[in-house]
Amino acid sequence: MRRQRFTKIVATLGPASATPERLRELFEAGADVFRLNFSHGTHDDHRQRVEQLRAMEKQYNHPIAILMDLQGPKLRLGVIGKQPMELKKGQKLRFDMNPKPATAKRVPLLHPEIFKAAKPGGLLLIDDGKVRLRIVAHDQDTIDAMVEVEGQISDRKGVNLPNLIVPLSPMTPKDHKDLAFGLSLGVDWVALSFVQHAHDIAELKKLVAGRAAVMAKLEKPAAIDHLDEIIEQSDGIMVARGDLGVEMPPEAVPPLQKRILAACRVAGKPAIVATQMLDSMVHSPTPTRAEASDVATAVYDGTDAVMLSAESASGDYPIEAVTIMDRIIRAAEGDPLYRRLMDASRHEPEATTADAISAAARQCAHTLSAAAIVTYTNTGSTTLRAARERPDVRILCLTPNPNTARRMTLTWGVHPVHAEDAHNFADMVQRAVRVARKEEIAKEGERLVITAGVPFGTPGATNILRIAYV
Repeated sequence: MRRQRFTKIVATLGPASATPERLRELFEAGADVFRLNFSHGTHDDHRQRVEQLRAMEKQYNHPIAILMDLQGPKLRLGVIGKQPMELKKGQKLRFDMNPKPATAKRVPLLHPEIFKAAKPGGLLLIDDGKVRLRIVAHDQDTIDAMVEVEGQISDRKGVNLPNLIVPLSPMTPKDHKDLAFGLSLGVDWVALSFVQHAHDIAELKKLVAGRAAVMAKLEKPAAIDHLDEIIEQSDGIMVARGDLGVEMPPEAVPPLQKRILAACRVAGKPAIVATQMLDSMVHSPTPTRAEASDVATAVYDGTDAVMLSAESASGDYPIEAVTIMDRIIRAAEGDPLYRRLMDASRHEPEATTADAISAAARQCAHTLSAAAIVTYTNTGSTTLRAARERPDVRILCLTPNPNTARRMTLTWGVHPVHAEDAHNFADMVQRAVRVARKEEIAKEGERLVITAGVPFGTPGATNILRIAYV
């Protein structure tokens, strides 16, 4: 299952991709990572998907990563009534903690955290920002606001407070139950919603305790103020552009996407660009040209992966969506400009042996026109360093840890293989050559650039660079 591209594809599972046959079609079309959205579906649904994916992994003899996405807290209006309420510009409205249905002058908002975070002049966005109100006054139980953008509101519509820190843990009781269940299934990545501070990620990592990699979903503007700390604490980042776009002006999201991806590249952490990438393909067999350009832009920005949400979970054309995304990625990566951008955005390696070896491996692979860079790794850190260099050849990741192999499927340019660690120098070369040929990464007469650490099997000890002939 060697892909003809560096950038990976994440496919969200749902009713449109619920059968073993459809999962195989998605995988063969190009899906590298499968996302389980715990905002939807039952535990039995998710268990069945995991079992099917693990069976498919054995069938294809290739690691498959499973990403569980926790729902996180959802701030919503209370009961409005049988009919939607029409709000007009300039209208004054009070929000309070009274659970009774709304009247013409008041609306239930049963989240005390919102009243604690509210400030005069702040915004209340309802239904993904379709309706906007400006806070005029507030106390611990009420918020008085004026309508700036009119529209309808109805029962349980979502509420956003842009640029305000809501004193709310990103882990709800439901999330705690879902997390325990997902970890019992052996998921590879856990994505956390509503991240505002680095300590939100630290809280989750304590609960995960190394059983999975942890990903921060950047969907709150408050998180951007702590971007570097969140990236440092996380194992990966998801740029959740839809939610960011609700709480920020639309024109602010594209440069922010570039900033986040650049910061992840410097830190050597994998990043996913998500939300509405091929949204029209929920009901259309082909994307718009603007959507194709959006996917390509993320690729040119150097993202590790691009993600399909409703397109593959509930859309009418899930296989077509993965297929066209694969084609768009390969077209962008085949553009000479793509290689120039990757080279121009490369940062100086840190003054460590491992970074020096990784930088030298990229240079050697380029100078010698090698078939691939082979990394021996236990935790994945060696492979991540190699990927940060964005070489112009594949990275063959050999690891004795099956969990590491699965997690690495998300990383740019990496073809992971679960293989026994090398025992000595001769075995290191022979094993790399044998696996590279078997996986169709290299053929006879080509060269491989191999990195490893001595003593063999010691995590984080990359200190060898070897060039081998196939």
